[in-house]
Formats: sequence, C-alpha cells, structure tokens
Amino acid sequence: MDVFARISHGALLSRIPGAGEQVAAARRAVQDREVVWERRVDTARANCSLRIVARGLLLAFVWILAWPVAAFPQQKNSKEEFLVLPGEIGRSGGRIAVSLRAEPKTLNPLIAAETPSREIIGVMQADLVHINRATQLTETALAKSWKISPDGLQYTLVLRRGLKFSDGFPLDADDVLFTFQVYLNEKVHAPQRDLLLFEGKPISVRKVDLQTIVFELPKPYGVAERLFDGLAILPKHLLEKPYEEGKIGQLGTLATPPNQWAGLGPFRLKEYVAGQRLVLERNPYYWKTDAKGNRLPYLDELVFLFVPSADAQVVRFQSGETDLISRLSAENFSVLSREQKDYTMVDAGPGLEYNFLFFNLSEPGEKTSAKTLQELKWFREVKFRQAVSAAIDREAIVRLVYQGRGSALWGLVPPGNRRWRDDKIPHPARSLGQARALLKEAGFSWSSGSNAESTLLDSSGKPVEFSIITSSSNADRTKMAALIQDDLKQLGMRVQVVPLEFRSLLDRVTQTKEYDSCVLGIASFDADPNSDINVWLSSGGTHLWNPLQAHPATPWEAEIDGLINEQMYARTFEQRKKLYDRAQEILWEYQPMIFLASPDILTGARKAVGNFRPAVLEPYVLWNVEQLYLRNDAVNATR
Repeated sequence: MDVFARISHGALLSRIPGAGEQVAAARRAVQDREVVWERRVDTARANCSLRIVARGLLLAFVWILAWPVAAFPQQKNSKEEFLVLPGEIGRSGGRIAVSLRAEPKTLNPLIAAETPSREIIGVMQADLVHINRATQLTETALAKSWKISPDGLQYTLVLRRGLKFSDGFPLDADDVLFTFQVYLNEKVHAPQRDLLLFEGKPISVRKVDLQTIVFELPKPYGVAERLFDGLAILPKHLLEKPYEEGKIGQLGTLATPPNQWAGLGPFRLKEYVAGQRLVLERNPYYWKTDAKGNRLPYLDELVFLFVPSADAQVVRFQSGETDLISRLSAENFSVLSREQKDYTMVDAGPGLEYNFLFFNLSEPGEKTSAKTLQELKWFREVKFRQAVSAAIDREAIVRLVYQGRGSALWGLVPPGNRRWRDDKIPHPARSLGQARALLKEAGFSWSSGSNAESTLLDSSGKPVEFSIITSSSNADRTKMAALIQDDLKQLGMRVQVVPLEFRSLLDRVTQTKEYDSCVLGIASFDADPNSDINVWLSSGGTHLWNPLQAHPATPWEAEIDGLINEQMYARTFEQRKKLYDRAQEILWEYQPMIFLASPDILTGARKAVGNFRPAVLEPYVLWNVEQLYLRNDAVNATR
C-alpha cells in the first residue's frame, strides 16, 4: 500500500463507527513498522537514501493519523452520556432463566397486548421517561431531561448523547419522530395511540436538533411526563421501509433473525426455539452503568422458558431450571415458603392486578347464530349482569383461591392503589335473594319455583345456559371460574367452564368475538388511571366486553368516555379524582366487568441472584433486570 492509499484509508476510518479505535491501532502498527524499518536501515547504512525516504513517508503518515479526529467527518453523538444507577455493585457474567406460562405472540410493541409479549419487550426496549416500578415515581431514561411549559402544552425533551440501538446504530431525534409517527398512524392500530390523542386531536412532535424534541399537546395533560413511560422508541433504520410498505404490524415474530430486530433495552434477541425458549443476550451498547462505571447489564444472557402451567413453573423453579418466579398462586407460594431451600420467597403485598368476569356485549354479525343472539339478549340486560354480580361469593374466592393472600374487589381499582380508589362504591356481601329479585325484574323465571334444583328460564321459556372461557395456563382464574359456576348453579344457570390456551382466548375475545363470557385479569403498569385508558374508552382495544367501537354503543359508555377524557386534562389531583370516581361508579352500576379479587404479589428467587427486589408493579421481578446478577459460584457454574 503506497502512501496515498494509506492516507485514503485513514480518512475512511474516521468516517465510520469505531474510527477512534481503528486509528489508534493504525498508529501502533505504523510505530511497529517504523522500528522494523529502522533496524533494516541500520543493517544497510550504506543505503542512506532509502532511510530518508522511508522515514519521510512514515512521518507524513503518522502526521495524518495524528490529525484531530474532529478534522474528519465523525459519527454523530460519539460521546456517551450514561445513566448511573445507585445500588449494590454486582458481578458480570452468567445467565438467569425465568418461565412464562404462555409463548409470547410478538416482539413488536405496536401489536403486543398480552403479558408474555409485554414482559419480553420490556427488557428489549426503552422509553424516553420511565416510571420506577419500586418508587412509582418518574425518572430520566433515554431523555436526560425534560421541561414543561407554564401552560402545560409543551414538553421539551433532551436525549442523552451517544446512545445506540442494540445493533450499534446511533439513536437520535429522527428515531423519536418516526416512533410517534407510527404510534399515531390510525392504520397501525397501536394500543399506545389512545394515550396520544386528546379529545381526538393527536399530540404533535417536532425536532429542534439531533438531541432535542418538542411535543405539543392540544390540551394540558393531567399526568405530566408519565405520558412517555412505556412508549418504546423504535429503530427508524430497520422499520421505516416496512412502515412505508404498510407491513410494520407483521414484523417482530419470535422467529425474526437477530440482526433484523433492535431495541434500546438491556438485552437483545439471540435465539428462539419454538415451543421451548427464547434466549436474549446482553446488549453491549446499553446506556446504563453502576456506581463504579461498569456498563450494565451484568448478565450475559436472559432465558425465557415456555412452561404451560403454574404448577410446572414451580417444578422448574424447585429443580433449579429457573432462577426467578412470580405470579405464584398462594398454594404454591406456601409450598415453596415451607421448603426454604436455596431460594427466598417474598410476599410484596397488594398489587395492581384485578380479575373480573365479563360477558360478550359485541355487536352481532350477519352470521351470528340464533342461539348466540338469544344469549346476547341476556348479557345486555343490566339486571342480569347485576344479578350475576350479587350471586358471586368474592370472599370465598379470596379464601379458596388466594388462601387469604388477596382482596375482594367490587371496582376497578385494586387495594394496592389507595390513592385512586373510590370509597363510595359499595361492598355488598353475597346475596342470592337480591340476585333472584333482579332476575325476576328482568323477566326471568324458574322451571319449578326458585329452589336450588330448578332451571332459570328467560322470558321465552329457554333455559339460561352459557360458557365461561378462561386461560388454561392460569390455575387461579380457572378456580375462580369454577367457583362462579357453582355460585350461578344456585340461581338455576347452567354454566360450562372452558379453559383455553391464552392466545386462542385472546383471539376469541378481541378478534372473532366467538365466546359467551370470560374470566380474565389485567395488571396495571402504573398507579395512575390513565395507564388503563384502553380499558375505559369505548374505542380501546382492551375495552374487552366490546372493543374498538367506532362510536360508543351505549349512553353510559359515552359518559365514561367523556369523564375519562375530561380527567386527562384536569390540572389538579382533586379535579381528576372527582371525575375518575364518577366513572368508577358508572362501571359499578352497569357491571360490564364484574370485579372479583386482587392477589398479593408473590415472588421468589434463588439465593444466588443478587439485587432481587420485587415490586408491586409489572414486571414484578424483572423491573431492575439490568442490575440482577449471579454471585461468584453461580456465575462460574453458568459460564
């Protein structure tokens, strides 16, 4: 390579990522070559002209390589601005395994609706501002700072410099603009879109420079910077083309090649084995460090095993195949607590999960059968739903399902969220008498009086028979459904419990609408009510009894829409609480969701796992996954 080729090569290096390191290596190579050349020249001193020419060329090359890097075009944001996390200093290396009760449906945050997908996406992606799951307070994340204008309409966020996606591609404001463009696109149907609309008007986003983004709100927002939590920032360089082709919702299957998917979370995709596991590896470009400057995460790998049932999860944990466990039933928690082998069990207290029964209130289609039309008529009768609610023994559910490690529910807000609970919502004890009276008022009767053996008949004389679907992988909800079946039998209703694989259940509820009723649960990711806006609003994808309505199907749903929209813009907590309380009271009156019970957050970890600090917000044991580590012996055993 002649001197001109060397000069061109050096200039080229300064234009690509890692230029500084390559330039330094080139300098060392040149210095080594100079020594060799000098030795050769010393051996042949007679050839003086060769030495002069060679040293001249070398000095010219060294001078070029020593030129300040800034003199050449640079990679933008080359200086990394890390977020330093306080806490116990861990050790690098090793892997931790956790289990999921169902195989995730997607890695794509634009279409993820169920817990397994959200849990995996949560460790692969990052947001601008983050709610700390332990303190429940907002903290800086990809944005190192934010400022809100006095009128509450403008949010200015400044990104950390030097951040990169897990494939090494730099992050800047263009990725943020692209992300919000996608979330707001009505054709994408992203669940986050509802959070970014204010009385139907979308938030607007503009770039000031590569690090600064300004968000303009149509109206002041009641929860300030909490708006940005949970909105994963997407890689424009990978997703822009499929987005323009209208294919972005099809991306992010579990079989996606690792080099075609990237995020800003502590882990990135490594391997997927269908029906068995998903393996994530350490993101080498992650933007957080510990207090000593060690780049996080500590772990080399995070493995998700697909385990079909709660009992099977416990067996895997007992055998040492998994290192963390959460969403435990009270029965399994008691068993593991008694054993107390090489793991620690923690009851984190009342959480934000609420379990409920709901009926299919969707609009019938052209092909809807006569039987289904008859059932829809029952379910749409308010007094029928109220009667079912009155007949359910919630205290028995807490006692028999949770062994007392939980709370009965009559409203949407669980006991772990004291700030937003409406104390005016009544907590009536179970009453079969009240249930029968409501059914009579609605035109129902019994085949031979209202004794326990008689059959409940509707106004046309047809027996009341329907099914309750629930997740086969959730033993607690299956037990709840069985207890409800027994409670309603005492009213003369014939109820069948149908456990389904979770993805099939979701498809029936949100897509085909081919079901009668369902026992399901939701765990809020924030104590603020706006985290559940998709449940409240009639247009929401998780407005489960009748999702994605173009217009509210009932006057009471329209009233809830109005209240929720109004509280979003109220400037004080007192104003928001008053509106939110009224929405809860409407929900209690019309009973589209019959609330059942809320469990304590029951978790466990092997004693080899450091920094294990379970929280009452999802994800309970992985919220600080970047700080989890394995103690010395455990690291060596997993290398």
